Formats: sequence, structure tokens, C-alpha cells
Amino acid sequence: MMMKDGEVFGTTQAGEPVRRFTIRGGGLTANIIGLGAIVQDLRLAGHDAPLVLGYSTLEAYETDTAFFGAVVGRYANRIGDARFTIGGNRYQTERNFLDKHTLHGGSQGYSHRPWTVSLHGRDFVTLTLHDPDGAMGFPGALDVTCTYRLKIPGTLSVELTATCEEPTPCNLTQHSYFNLDDGGAGDILDHRMMLNAGAYLPVDGDMIPTGVVKPVDGTPFDFRQARPLRMETEGEQLPYDQNFCLAAARGPLKQAAWVQGASSGVEMEVWTTEPGVQLYTGQYVTPRTGLEGRGYKAFSGFCLEPQIWPDAPNRPYFPQATLWPGAIYHHVTEYRFRQG
Repeated sequence: MMMKDGEVFGTTQAGEPVRRFTIRGGGLTANIIGLGAIVQDLRLAGHDAPLVLGYSTLEAYETDTAFFGAVVGRYANRIGDARFTIGGNRYQTERNFLDKHTLHGGSQGYSHRPWTVSLHGRDFVTLTLHDPDGAMGFPGALDVTCTYRLKIPGTLSVELTATCEEPTPCNLTQHSYFNLDDGGAGDILDHRMMLNAGAYLPVDGDMIPTGVVKPVDGTPFDFRQARPLRMETEGEQLPYDQNFCLAAARGPLKQAAWVQGASSGVEMEVWTTEPGVQLYTGQYVTPRTGLEGRGYKAFSGFCLEPQIWPDAPNRPYFPQATLWPGAIYHHVTEYRFRQG
């Protein structure tokens, strides 16, 4: 059923209907669903396959642990030991990663919550979320707005804003998995990538930053010249899941990355205001059925997640993520596509 306010995509286990909204512009078509503010599908005119990994059913999103296409928060990426201190007050957040750390805001983070669609036009949709005080252990209520807009040329713009009632960490990101060749039927290892980052954050065995900011020179993390994601050591692909350091603070929109599909030639640029971008090559994606029956598996898609650096609440010399009452969190990321 099609309505001015979208079509019903499915009903949650809790009995809530979830709507899907289609927007078009700049040669792109996107489907956005109310659960998790998820980009369910994204198409570029003249390229047959979807540009993102996704599911055809709501049930698959409800049980998904890979954050396909979602907005994640209140704190994207990891907070070490699931705790932090603000203004002398110590907070404990949910330990949903290895039973020790917080990942992407906890098990009931923004990717798993119903958002409200407040505005919808031909080429844009705006969704809002009220995150109450204490949810997943975070202090103070947070009000979040996400606007997806399709612009010329071939641009998916993501604008995230938030306001708070008391000081809180706020770090949101868009968690789409991209495959610019065949929509995820094959792997992304021969995609060529460039990242405008001279440093990255090494991590410990729990994937928590060690605190060192390391130059990429002479490491497998040097993407300053475009090269394939394929990087084998002893016959095994190096799995990337690292924050690349773009800047010392949020700033004006600038280019963070460029990627090109190996067989399609489709190109994607990532422009962002954020000081970091997490490259994740999808190595933990287990076999599953995605859009149009495609069989996804490890390395079927990659993520470029613009963000404040992981574990910043516990690293005062990292770009800071504390949002203060009266201030507005304002994050803009653009994914710009063109035919090769």
C-alpha cells in the first residue's frame, strides 16, 4: 500500500508498523525505513545493482547484528570498559561488546529503535528520535534529527543534529555497507580506495584504541594513494576495522575518501565534517540473504563511517565528543556517486 507518508514495510515484533519512504534526486533513488533510520536500498541510474547491502524484510533488520544501513548512536564505535566521566560524574553504559565494552550505543542503540518521520518530500526525508535520560546508561535526554537528501550530482547527503539536556557523549554515524560492483554478490577486495588520512588508531585485542595516534607511513593503513583493499599477509586478507584520523576536530565539509568499483567503474567520494572515519571491510558478515536474493558473506561490502574517534570519552587528547546543553551537534556527510 502506497501513501503520502510512505508504504508499510512490515510490523515489528512489538506490533509497531514500520514505514518505508522512497526519495529520488540527482540520478539516485533511495529507500529509507523508520526503524533505525536505515538506508534499505540505494540505486544509481545506469547501474543495475544496489550500491548498498540490505534486506528485503523487516524481520531481517530486527535480528541484524551488522547495523546494515542504520544510523548508530548515542555513541558510534566503541567506548572502552563501557564507562566514562563527565564533569566529575562517572557513568556506566551497557557492555554489549565482549561483555566488557559499549559498541554503537548498546544493544538497544539507535539502529534498533523506531524513528518518527517528521518531513518527507520528493528528494528528502527527515526522521527524529527522542532518546530518554539513562537509556543504555547515557546521561540526559538527547533529541536527534536525521535528514537524508538526494542532490545533484549523484549525492546522498546525511545531516545529523542533536541537542541535550545535560552533558553527554554524542557521536552519530551512518553505517551503510557499500559494494560498487554487484550489490554484494561478490567481494569488495578489488575496489580501489583512497583515504585522506596520515594517521590511524591502532587497537588492542578487544578492538579498543591503545591511545597511540600512529602515522600510516610504511603500514598497510596507508591509503593516501588509491590502491585495492586487497592486502594479504600469508595468504589471508588483512581485515580492516580501524579509525583513520582526518582532523583534530569537527570542521567544514571536506573530502575524506574516494572509492572505485573494480568491474563497474562506479566511483564514490565521501565528504564529511567529522574528524575521523572508520574503515570496516565487512569481515564479520556471516552468510545471509540480502536484497534481490543476493548471498552476502565476509567482505561483501565495506563501510566508511565518519565519526568522532572511538573511545574519545576516555582520551582527553582525542577530538572530543561531549555535547553540552545549549550547543547543537551538527554532522554532515555526503556520499557522492558517479558512473565510471
